[in-house]
Amino acid sequence: MTGTVLVTYGTTNGSTARIAETVADTLRGDGLAAETRPAGAVTDLAPYEAVVVGGGLYAGRWHKDARRFLRRHRRALAKRPLWLFSSGPLDASASERDIPPVRGVRRAMRELHARGHVTFGGCLEQGAKGWLAQRILNSGNGGDFRDFAAIEAWAARVAGELRGTGADDE
Repeated sequence: MTGTVLVTYGTTNGSTARIAETVADTLRGDGLAAETRPAGAVTDLAPYEAVVVGGGLYAGRWHKDARRFLRRHRRALAKRPLWLFSSGPLDASASERDIPPVRGVRRAMRELHARGHVTFGGCLEQGAKGWLAQRILNSGNGGDFRDFAAIEAWAARVAGELRGTGADDE
C-alpha cells in the first residue's frame, strides 16, 4: 500500500480521539502514512486509500459523528479497506473478552464489507461533558479503561493486512 490511511473518530470527551491517535501512530510506526481527523471534519475520502473509523459508545449506540460519517461516505467506504473500532465499556471487560459490535455497527460492517471491528475500554474522567457522564462519575463508575498495548497490537494487525502481510507474518 502506498496511499494514506485515514483514522477518523466520533467522540464527546476526547477518549476515542486518543485511541484514534494511537492507531495512527502505530500505523506510521509500521511504515504507513496515516492521518487522524474528527469524523465531522472529513468531507472527501479521495486522498485516502484505507479508512479506520472509531466511535465512542453511548447508551448502546456509536457516537453520532461516527454514524453520520459512515452514512455520508458509504459509497467511497465500500471501495476501500475499512476497519471499525468502538470505545466505551467503563470496566475491564474489553480487556478480558471480545465484545461484539453494537447492532448499528454490525449492520455497517456487513453493508460496507469492513475487514474487522474491535471494542476497546473507554475513559470517563472528571470534567467530562454531559449530565449522564456526571451521573456516572458521581456514582463512582468512571475511570480510564483504555488498554494502549491492545490498541497498538490491533493497529499493528491492521498495518500487516494493509502491507499484505498477515498477522501471522509479523
